[in-house]
Amino acid sequence: PPPSRSYGSQKSKMVKALIIMPDGFEEIESVCPIDILRRAEVEVTVASLTSSLTVKGRSNITLACDVLLESVKSETYDLLILPGGPGTKAVREDARAIEITKRHSAEGKKVGAICAAPTVLKEAGVLPARYTAHASVAGDLPDILSDKVVVDGNIVTSTGAGTAVEFGLALAAAVCGQDKADAVAKAIAFQK
Repeated sequence: PPPSRSYGSQKSKMVKALIIMPDGFEEIESVCPIDILRRAEVEVTVASLTSSLTVKGRSNITLACDVLLESVKSETYDLLILPGGPGTKAVREDARAIEITKRHSAEGKKVGAICAAPTVLKEAGVLPARYTAHASVAGDLPDILSDKVVVDGNIVTSTGAGTAVEFGLALAAAVCGQDKADAVAKAIAFQK
């Protein structure tokens, strides 16, 4: 990843995150958290679910990934991120992604899922009691809360593209602390 600007003065160990990117990912739900976390000095690894290092989003924006998921599937990160979009179906059907999700949750690592991605949590058997998601998946997830972001234990869920900044800031707070998240929010002129 490129060097990030530092927001806040506290020094801490490098936090590592993995985001799984299928073709058909929702661009805003992916790039917002990646950017916010990198501003918070998190080392974010962008992993392609496909056999190519490039993935195409739902709006036909092509993103260059850092690695293929296959090459990092056995590694453990402080945070796992699952973006939404039409590509969520491919993530739900990928045994590697399900195993990674189960393992990270079982080890108490933070897991973030936005939009349709909480269906991946359900598939992995780690959907928390309290969660939110996009209304389009209400058939699979009937107990969706109306909150923009819900934190339940080690799992952070969010509604969709319109809540991607709040989602990214909640992930930053979960792995770097609220002060670091607040510093990033101030630097990007985010207003609640």
